[in-house]
Amino acid sequence: MGTENASSSLSSSSSMYGWTYDVFLSFRGSDTRKNFTDHLYAALKQKGIFTFRDDEKLKRGTFITPELLKAIQESRFAIVILSKDYASSSWCLIELTKIVECIKNTGLIVLPIFHYVDTSDVRNQRKTFADAFVKHEERFKDNIEDVYKWRDALAQVAGIAGWDLLDKHESRVIEEIVGKLFSKLNSIYSSVHKDLVGIKPRVEKMINSYLHIGLNDVHFMGIWGMGGMGKTTLAQVIYDRINLQFEGSSFIASVRGKSGDSLLVSLQKQLLSDILIESNIDIRDIQWGMNVIKKRLCRKRVLIILDDVDQYAQLEALVGEQDWFGQGSRIIITTRNKHLLIQHKVPEAGIYKAEELNNNEALQLFYLKAFKRDSPSKDYVELSQEIIYYANGLPLALKVLGSFLFGRSLEAWKSAIGRLKESPEREILDVLQISFDGLKEREKNIFLDIACFFNKQHEDYVANILRTLYDNPTIDMDILKEKSLITNSWPGELDMHDLLQELGREIVRRDSPEELGQRSRLWLSEDIFHVLKYSEGTPLLKVKGIFLDPPPEKEEHLNVKTFSNMKNLRLLKISNVHLPQGLNYLSGELRFIHWNRFPLESILTSFELDKLVELNMPCSLIKQLWKGIKSLERLKLIDLRDSWNLIETPDFNGVPNLEHLILQRCTRLSKIHTSLGDLKRLLQLDMSGCKSLESLLPKISLESLEVLILSGCSRLKKFPEIVGNMSHLSQLYLDGTAIKELPLSVEHLTGLVKLDLSGSAIREWSFSTFPSKNIEILSFSRCEGLSYKPSNKLISFPLMRRASPDPLGMLVRSLLDLRSLIDLDLSYCNLRTIPDDLGCLSFIKGLNLRGNNFVSLPDSIIQLSDLIYLLLGNCTGLRSLPELPSNINFVQADGCISLETLPLIPEHSCMPGLSLLNCFKLVDNQGYGEMFFTMLRHYIQFQMQMQCDEEFWSYSVVTLGSEIPKWISHQGVTSVNLQLSSALLNERIGFVVCAVFVFSEHHPVDQLPTDIWERSLTCYFKVKGSFYLISHPYPRITTKLLAGRSNIRITPYEDDFDDSAKDTKIKPNLDDYDGAGPSGEGWSGIPWDVDS
Repeated sequence: MGTENASSSLSSSSSMYGWTYDVFLSFRGSDTRKNFTDHLYAALKQKGIFTFRDDEKLKRGTFITPELLKAIQESRFAIVILSKDYASSSWCLIELTKIVECIKNTGLIVLPIFHYVDTSDVRNQRKTFADAFVKHEERFKDNIEDVYKWRDALAQVAGIAGWDLLDKHESRVIEEIVGKLFSKLNSIYSSVHKDLVGIKPRVEKMINSYLHIGLNDVHFMGIWGMGGMGKTTLAQVIYDRINLQFEGSSFIASVRGKSGDSLLVSLQKQLLSDILIESNIDIRDIQWGMNVIKKRLCRKRVLIILDDVDQYAQLEALVGEQDWFGQGSRIIITTRNKHLLIQHKVPEAGIYKAEELNNNEALQLFYLKAFKRDSPSKDYVELSQEIIYYANGLPLALKVLGSFLFGRSLEAWKSAIGRLKESPEREILDVLQISFDGLKEREKNIFLDIACFFNKQHEDYVANILRTLYDNPTIDMDILKEKSLITNSWPGELDMHDLLQELGREIVRRDSPEELGQRSRLWLSEDIFHVLKYSEGTPLLKVKGIFLDPPPEKEEHLNVKTFSNMKNLRLLKISNVHLPQGLNYLSGELRFIHWNRFPLESILTSFELDKLVELNMPCSLIKQLWKGIKSLERLKLIDLRDSWNLIETPDFNGVPNLEHLILQRCTRLSKIHTSLGDLKRLLQLDMSGCKSLESLLPKISLESLEVLILSGCSRLKKFPEIVGNMSHLSQLYLDGTAIKELPLSVEHLTGLVKLDLSGSAIREWSFSTFPSKNIEILSFSRCEGLSYKPSNKLISFPLMRRASPDPLGMLVRSLLDLRSLIDLDLSYCNLRTIPDDLGCLSFIKGLNLRGNNFVSLPDSIIQLSDLIYLLLGNCTGLRSLPELPSNINFVQADGCISLETLPLIPEHSCMPGLSLLNCFKLVDNQGYGEMFFTMLRHYIQFQMQMQCDEEFWSYSVVTLGSEIPKWISHQGVTSVNLQLSSALLNERIGFVVCAVFVFSEHHPVDQLPTDIWERSLTCYFKVKGSFYLISHPYPRITTKLLAGRSNIRITPYEDDFDDSAKDTKIKPNLDDYDGAGPSGEGWSGIPWDVDS
């Protein structure tokens, strides 16, 4: 949608309301025609306010009726210029009588101007006004009633507040009049766009957060997004809303594709003509036009909108620099290409990304187009939802599909929806393809790869695969993002709008509508198996990529000769297929192979795959990848996880650039070729779960290695010697191994950040065990009988000079040098006491002591000033907790059956979240209801005292119980729709949610997983269309109250309830709670603060 200038915009808006004119001018020609009235008329015209002036619209000698009276009736405003001789004109008085009549009949708004006359003289009809009426009474004595009407009309209009020119500058009065008209017209015409669904919040966001109208600078900003998103509509509504605030304005629509001297000069002329209200502007060439724009507009406060810009030359020619325009000017550029805005120095904060319609907005727009009303008949609701899902918030698609389906039968709807899945609507794709056509060839190929294979995949994963095909595709992906063809909907996830994906796939289908084997990419399982089964002898040279995802439910038998016809195949992802004839050929162009459940014992022995970059064959039957040395210099990743038949690794001497070797759960793997220890570029080595592996290598020199995972290698007894520099190794996992000690050479692992020794055979520790002072995460979980072994490398610390018989205390003190340590895991180590020295580790943020046998914690724990969470679950002997650090926000003590008391929290401190399942004695002593409510009140008071300015904050407690507290107003429900008064919505309010749950009979308590983060109870809130959630972690449960997703929807109401009704809508007063309530199963109380 677009307009050429403000005049046409306002004129069309007036017409929509049945008004032909914005303003009717009533004046005495002999007094003001060539001075004040002329200046006022020019100012109104320049602002695009469509104004009726009799000497311009009526020929001389024309009687006043009916044309002039009709003009009054069809005007929204009347400006009456009451000059000295105004009343001497019967024509003026007849106009005035009609104007007064229209005040009542049409809502005409009158703005009087007292042109160098005293307002009281006009109102009381003295001086020249008295003289005039004496003459009228004499002249029209036969129609004296008309004269009386004129008198009444003049008195009525003179009583309206207006402008007095006495002792005023006319130019300032004119400016004020035009400003007032703008304000009134703006409020009227803003409702012209009421049928544009979702437009209001977007316009308000643009005006309030991007345009900064009140600032006196020159501001460039952009509206950026994919085609069909409504950028032009948004810009047009903004233009209509604010253009009258500027001295001049221009909306140049459909700039796309206009390049070259003649077209750009034409746009320059249009820009100047719109703003200067001149029709004959001479521009010789582009540079001349640039100079004219700067010279003529540099002192004017202007609004310029350039719609659908696609070339930088267009910006250079029309809005080259900020100093071309006067202070307070605003330049808005709509485009599909974000880089054009960046190139033109539009700041990131000034670029608005066009937003898709949310589900409610999409339904509203679709219903208006498909049914011409706000809701469909019952039979069409489900089909409408299918369309909404298909359109995925794209306004263009909703309009096109809604208009197409309007008035059609139910069967026609079903047929149309089925056809959409096979062939998208051409009108939609044509708009979207404009962006595709503007791409370079390599960018087009990457777009098609993503559309066919990689949509909604992790960006790093996609980028790694694309690197196998293209040299450094980063710039290409950046360009696709800048042109709104791909986005990151979630952190790290690559997202292409569903209709852009359909466009890409349609482009591939067009290459060969009938012959599947002549398409460049295959992604549908039925198409892939048709080609692989029945294309023997058919050249398949165009097939470059095959991605079978998800895998077929049943095993498919393939004709292997088909692969010999695919000479240019570069990407192959396939799964769960059988090769009864073996496999005698794979394309030498292959860069990426992902073959889940590969059915043969070897793959690379007989093939020349020298361009291969990634080889993924999880769950394969491979015994050995290749024999001897195989030259695969481009190969960077080998993933054979869960290949249970793999016995030995190959010779890696021909694979010098290997970066990732993943052999997880290759349970028969027992032989490691020595060449693995010399892979200089290896970044990740994962051999977790290789239970048959007894020896890794005598020595390793993996200078680039960052992650080494040997978890669960239960027969591995010895860690290899470190030769040379391995300072890049940051994560080392030795959990579940039979390793009893580490070699002294681990001191070379100076970059180690995470060390996991949980469940290993190591029992004695010396300082050399901790090779790096950079360790942040350290786990000794399930290492029973820990003791400290002094070393000649032991560094003396003041706290260690006194003798201590406690080996655990010595161990803790030996950690003092690890100043980067933030997470310490000592769970299930059979610890009977916790030494006071624990308080020395003031830098740690997470402490896991679960499953130990101590009775109490040392008071020194309060010295852990940075501690955020403390895990104490299943410490069955723990009786009490000491005072905890003030910053702690979560304590987990599930299964602490001997726990009797909790610490008193000082009033000024924040109460931590608690999980207290099966703390039987605690409930017996303190009572779960009163205990919870005290904690809840304490927490809320603390947040209020701290004046927390978070959008929302939450607090949770899990403890024993079988019933919802009585003060919870909605009992036994899974979804609540709350209506809140307008007054409450202006306050920060809280909500309490309580859920009763029991453990599933399939997961008894004694068999629960040890990882407390594995399961959680989650409550979902929907506030004004936005979702919020709060989760509390604990092992797997079955919920009674919150079965599935439980939504609380909060919607405002105004003053349409009486006082008693309003009282029932407000949340219960927590002060009424009496603390009563039986105990039993677990329950969770969750207050929720909503900033509405």
